[in-house]
Amino acid sequence: MEMMDVGNKEEGKVWHRKPIPGKCVLVTVVRTAQQSKTVRFLHVAFDTIGDSFLAGDHHGNIYLLDISRNRFRLVQKTGQACTALAFSLRRTTEFLVALADYTIKCFDKDTKQLVSWMRGHEGAVSSISVHSSGRYAITTSSDTAQLWDLDTFQRKRKLNIRQSVGIQKVFFLPLSNTILSCFSDDSIFAWESDTLFCKYQLPVPDSGPRIFYKAFAITRDGKSLAAGGRSNLLHLWCLDSQQLVRVIQMPAQVRTVRQLEFLPDSFDGGASQILGVLSQDGMMRFINIHTCKLLFHMGSVDEAITTVAVGPNGRHIAAIMDNGSINIYSVQSLKQELNKLPPSRVAVVSGGEADQDLSNIKMKVRSEVVQRPARSSGRRTQVKILRPPAGSSAEEKENELPAGLNKKRLVALLKAFGEFPAKYRMFVWRSLLCLPENHAAYSSLTDKGLHSAFLTLHDKYPIKSHKLQRGLQRLLSALGHWAAIFAEVEYLPLVAFPFVKLFQNNPILCFEVVATVIVNWCQHWFEYFPNPPLNILSMVENILAHHDKELLQHLVDCGITSQLYVWPLLETLFSEVLTRDEWLRLFDNIFSNHPSFLLMACVAYVISCREPLLLCSQKKDFEYFFHHRNNLDVGAMIKEAYRIMGSTPSDIHPRTMLSEFTPLTSGQYPIFNQYPEFIVEYHSRERERIRLQEREYLKERQELSAMRVDFVRRQTEERAYYAQQELLQKAEEHRRNILAQEEEKLAQQRTKLAAMKRELKVKELHLLDATRRRFLQHQQELRASHIQRLDQEINRKMNLREQETVSAVQDLEVRQMELELQRKRLEQDLLKEQERVGREVEKGVQLKMREADRADETYSELLHGAESNLQTQALEESLAEAYQLGLESDWQRDVLERLQRVDAGQERKRERLAELQRQTLAEEERLSHTVREVAGRKWDEVTSSRAELQEQRLTWSTADTGERQRRSLSPTPGPLHRPAASVAAKGVNTAIGGSSAPTQRQERANMVCLNSTSPSGSSSTNFSLDRGRAHLDSSERELLKEIRELRQKLAARAKEASSASSQSVHTLSSVS
Repeated sequence: MEMMDVGNKEEGKVWHRKPIPGKCVLVTVVRTAQQSKTVRFLHVAFDTIGDSFLAGDHHGNIYLLDISRNRFRLVQKTGQACTALAFSLRRTTEFLVALADYTIKCFDKDTKQLVSWMRGHEGAVSSISVHSSGRYAITTSSDTAQLWDLDTFQRKRKLNIRQSVGIQKVFFLPLSNTILSCFSDDSIFAWESDTLFCKYQLPVPDSGPRIFYKAFAITRDGKSLAAGGRSNLLHLWCLDSQQLVRVIQMPAQVRTVRQLEFLPDSFDGGASQILGVLSQDGMMRFINIHTCKLLFHMGSVDEAITTVAVGPNGRHIAAIMDNGSINIYSVQSLKQELNKLPPSRVAVVSGGEADQDLSNIKMKVRSEVVQRPARSSGRRTQVKILRPPAGSSAEEKENELPAGLNKKRLVALLKAFGEFPAKYRMFVWRSLLCLPENHAAYSSLTDKGLHSAFLTLHDKYPIKSHKLQRGLQRLLSALGHWAAIFAEVEYLPLVAFPFVKLFQNNPILCFEVVATVIVNWCQHWFEYFPNPPLNILSMVENILAHHDKELLQHLVDCGITSQLYVWPLLETLFSEVLTRDEWLRLFDNIFSNHPSFLLMACVAYVISCREPLLLCSQKKDFEYFFHHRNNLDVGAMIKEAYRIMGSTPSDIHPRTMLSEFTPLTSGQYPIFNQYPEFIVEYHSRERERIRLQEREYLKERQELSAMRVDFVRRQTEERAYYAQQELLQKAEEHRRNILAQEEEKLAQQRTKLAAMKRELKVKELHLLDATRRRFLQHQQELRASHIQRLDQEINRKMNLREQETVSAVQDLEVRQMELELQRKRLEQDLLKEQERVGREVEKGVQLKMREADRADETYSELLHGAESNLQTQALEESLAEAYQLGLESDWQRDVLERLQRVDAGQERKRERLAELQRQTLAEEERLSHTVREVAGRKWDEVTSSRAELQEQRLTWSTADTGERQRRSLSPTPGPLHRPAASVAAKGVNTAIGGSSAPTQRQERANMVCLNSTSPSGSSSTNFSLDRGRAHLDSSERELLKEIRELRQKLAARAKEASSASSQSVHTLSSVS
């Protein structure tokens, strides 16, 4: 078997040599820390494939062991021990770890990062069940179960129960959404995971002994459930029919079932037939649940198995051994014939009775040869039915201990061997003391921190090991927070220290062991506080007087009281007078008997040492004897204690004064108040007062020491200062002497230097004279060359000035030509502008003349129509009146809008003309001299043009006068025959004529002659584009007046000829 030590390595190979085929244990994985201490592995969990698994040790390290690749690596350091692992999540790189602080953390094995942190449990998480989809997980503790969503890491549901009913396990069924919850009262419920609707409850068997379910296993198809507990019986349930189908009885060596695991097979379709049963003896037996044959087993009494994990592919099994190592088993090798136990291990199956009694489904796995049932005379085969063992008596029930142990058997074992096996001593003690392991209550005590009474514990009880020192301080602080008396008891560290040294890696067990010892074996110790328990000492003295009067008389004659020969043994619990092995052997017997056995052990120790005690006569000899180890046979002392225990009369026996063993309560620790509270409170107050005084004293002492140090420092500095001053004076005198000598030397050197300077000065003067001459010659050469350069520069500048003059003259000529060209271009632009204005004026005059001609033609046509249509005068008058009433307002609005648009256009034209005028004025200012010349040449042409325009204006005015005279001579009925639209329009023009006249005058006033050369706006050559408009307006007003008079006459006629109105309407309709 190859062994691999992980040590402090973070990665490496699992095995260095390939395992030999047929070998059951492939490799054993251990981890040793510093000083060759073995670190225990606590839990393992396979992934969904089964080729790799996680392993967590006691220090909080999580390792990934890949069997297929033969590699391992450290994936996480949590810093605290794990209580459960899960490695079958939907994201294959993530895994769940339940820690000792009741939290669940999710890590990534590749990145080694914390993915999420889930809280909510108030107790240690015992199991983690992951749904087959990997999306949900259920975490179970002793008081609650919680359902988590692994996508969001949020809690979805929480199952709370009564304290009287604890939870054993809650897990998912494979390939379904069903949750099974198993409680401590053996009830099993099935729930729907989505709605948490209770689907069914498995019936609890009425007949037969109660099993106290603790271990459960489910097949891969989710159809069969196996359950076991504190018995060698296994229950096999069919979840489809919800019935108990079989009861399997394991061999007699199996008293308690710790774990159940189905072994998967590739060809069973998920209906696993091989069930592994891990019992209290550390062996895991694999049986066939149908034939009940014992197929093979793992482990042994010497190599006990603590827990196992079976790979989903059924190839490997990872088992954590009792020594903390991991054994990796090959299932294929275990199934071989060489590893099987002898065959013919067959169960006896019940016959075909109709009832469903428990005995009819019971099957027994035994090691005898096959027993075939004898044929009976009937048709059915009669089969021997194995009844369950008879019910235990009341005495046996009292002797029953947790974890399947029996106190009576343990005592018998103890008397036979004198002590418990060292390997199982802690386990036996935990069972004998019935430790509840109240993690929450213990955490509440430790969370309060160190007690003020034990802050200076290291001063009074110095311990070389810092770990033991901290453990003792933490234990005493928890006891002090539990009961106030323990903060005042001076001998409590002596009582607790041996247990601290024994349970240094498990503080909660240490606390509960010490608390159990105080509650049971230290009864009535604190009633006489702060004095020793005089009542207990009196009991011991009475027992000693009964069994050895001579020894007691010798002690009395020497003045030795029970406080000197009994109390040192009790306050140290024999730890000063016994070695480690002797002490453990003694306490094996103390924990297995009545609390009075401790007092009997004190009497037995004194009697066993009576010979040396009879030789002692001095008090200091007795003190030394009971505080140091002596040559003593512990086995004989224990036998003497049993003899005294059995031969002491009942009237002086401590059993009558001390109560029976009472374990600590589960959930919360009991209240401890068996002490004089007022004395404890007084001591507490005094201790607090003394602590405050001590603090003040220490503060003053520190201040005084600081002042003393300051004084010494100043004194030292003063001495150093004076010493330094003396040294400085001596140095100063020495330096003055040196300076005087140096000054003499300097005077001599100065004399020599002065002579050398004179010589150098003469040489320097000669050199300066030669240099001056050379410099003057050089300056003359420079001046000559400079004069020559100046002559050349003057000549060059003169040539450049002549060239610039010629170019300037040419530029002036070009500028004059450009100005002449600009003047000519301006003259052309002015001529073009005059021609354009003349054309526009001529076009306006022609347009007015055409409009006047069209108006005359229209008027002539109207007169002609009036003469030809005199017969329809009445109808036209009615039509004119109708149109007048309907369209007058429309035409007025239309005319007003048109006039407004005309006014706006004229305003824009005026603004543009004004802008042009400003631009023209600016141009005239810049080119006034050019314009004057042009104006002189063109004045004659402008005068002739103005004369022609004046003649045209006179001609137009004469024509307008003749036209008006012709209109005045025309007959009056003429306007009645104009179209209604024309009449309405002229009426509107007449109505607004008064407002248009000022506008026309203003427009004429704003007209500017474009040919004027003066800068102002006044000119005698102004003309109007609206010439003849006034005459047209006056003629329109006269016509409208005549129309109104005619309408009045028509209205009078209509009143007179009302009888003919209907005929007129008929005529109007025929005309239309």
